[in-house]
Amino acid sequence: MSEENLTNGAGAPESQPQTQFALQRIYCKDISFETPNSPAIFHKEWKPEIKLDIDTRSTKLDEVNFEVVLTITVTAKIEETTAFLCEVQQAGIFTIENIPEEQLPHMLGAFCPNMLFPYARETISNLVNRGTFPPLNLAPVNFDAIFAAYVQKRQQEHAAQEGQQLDA
Repeated sequence: MSEENLTNGAGAPESQPQTQFALQRIYCKDISFETPNSPAIFHKEWKPEIKLDIDTRSTKLDEVNFEVVLTITVTAKIEETTAFLCEVQQAGIFTIENIPEEQLPHMLGAFCPNMLFPYARETISNLVNRGTFPPLNLAPVNFDAIFAAYVQKRQQEHAAQEGQQLDA
């Protein structure tokens, strides 16, 4: 009987609350598609240079809910002429509860954007198609590697700042 009092229904000790992660909503926060040089661009041979920019940001909505926004900007140029510019801000509301504080940045900076990416990729593909350009299928993105590079860069900047303060 005493064993039942020490655990919750799942068999875990009551003193350790269960980690919870849930996706509440996925939505487009902002969409932009521009063809600044149409219709002349349609007469050029289609050999574009594609530039892809990815950014993420997160906002704490309350104690357990966070908005994560994945921004993807695709610029297609033929020589120096912009064929199209497509930007999608794909957002989601995530409930994250009872996660160790040191794991939260990775969840918000890599795990959540990884969940949003397929929706952003589909939106971009549809916009490019509606602009009557050839299909554009973005390759998968390794958000863990991007996040690790970001953390490493921040650590190097912090170390450089500390070095400058010691020299002063």
